Amino acid sequence: MLNRKIVLGLLLLGAIGLVATVPSAADGPELGKELTAMGAIQAGNGSGSKAGTIPPWTGGYNTIPAGWKPGDHYVDPFASDKPLYKIDGENYQKYSKFLSAGQVAMFERYPDSWYMNVYPSRRSACYPEDIYKAALENAETASLTADGNGVKDCRRTSPFPMPKSGLEVLWNHMLRYRGEVMARTIGQVAPTPDGSFVMVRIEEQVMWRYNREGMSSANSDNILAKFYQGVISPPRLAGTKLHVHESLDQAQEPRKAWVYSAGLRRVRRAPQVAFDNPGTASDGQRTNDQFDMFNGSPERYDWKLIGRQEMIVPYNCYKSHNAEVDPDQMIRAGHLNPDLLRYEHHRVWKVEATVKSGTSHLYAKRVMHFDEDSWQPLVVDQYDNSGKIWRVSEAYPIVYYDIPI
Repeated sequence: MLNRKIVLGLLLLGAIGLVATVPSAADGPELGKELTAMGAIQAGNGSGSKAGTIPPWTGGYNTIPAGWKPGDHYVDPFASDKPLYKIDGENYQKYSKFLSAGQVAMFERYPDSWYMNVYPSRRSACYPEDIYKAALENAETASLTADGNGVKDCRRTSPFPMPKSGLEVLWNHMLRYRGEVMARTIGQVAPTPDGSFVMVRIEEQVMWRYNREGMSSANSDNILAKFYQGVISPPRLAGTKLHVHESLDQAQEPRKAWVYSAGLRRVRRAPQVAFDNPGTASDGQRTNDQFDMFNGSPERYDWKLIGRQEMIVPYNCYKSHNAEVDPDQMIRAGHLNPDLLRYEHHRVWKVEATVKSGTSHLYAKRVMHFDEDSWQPLVVDQYDNSGKIWRVSEAYPIVYYDIPI
């Protein structure tokens, strides 16, 4: 998250560029043949693209490196890869058809310091076999409910591998398989324009009820996940705790949230933990619904599916997850350290969300780009009420090859 005085920046958390026809079950490519179980195009893009090629998907990456054991930071299986080319303030226009409007704006905002090292494309996304089986089953049964605010007749993972609407793409992201439980301690920063920051340490635990073996939309008690978050430091923020029950059908039962305030020493219901209210300890640089790029009810937006296209996106960013990289190496004035990031050429689903008439949000429009192999949002451009790009979010994914996810 960047200081509010910086108009453009990367939010810190954790074909040939042409839009393709949206496939349907009635015509076009079929799941398990031309398309993977997740709905990605199985084939690569050949060698005709000047900006790089996309290889065929051959199962993803689930090989555990020698010497690695659970609990270790994930070892980079592609550490020997070298950048194919570098995009910077001098040549970014050459590649603009493969970049989002926000990515282009980053080069214009920081022409002398921001760049992208583009590496060979590795389609490493991988899931357990039952998740692929569930995705194929979901394609035959799943449907939206409550005007798109919920789903039914699906299990464990993304319900719409052949999406026909922007809402179906969004639900593919929100229901994608991420394991069953997670516990971690993270560092969160909101840098000032000169790159200085105070680290906020946060512990988090998640139980993804819907993703668990044997679970589905029918027997999950309308619970997608249960989430806990507690601030550890600095002292002025320590002790604040958040607990959330996230619903599968937000119209049937909205999100439930509770906050414990160390100062007041009491727990209270927190309906404000949603939409564009500020995220925990973010100095107002992240909204609640920006966690995981987007979460919660989609009810405030109209969701338009633009289509599938090629794009240069963050991928296999093991270097930035390295245990030896400290925050001072990662944070620069205005943006992250580009040397610690990895970009590749991949296909994404593009969705445009515009605030509905009669409602409001801090972001009047969001343009989201979802990885076709995993349904992870990789790049999101957020616009203000005057129609200008305000914030640019990127996710820096890796494969947890031992699960695999």
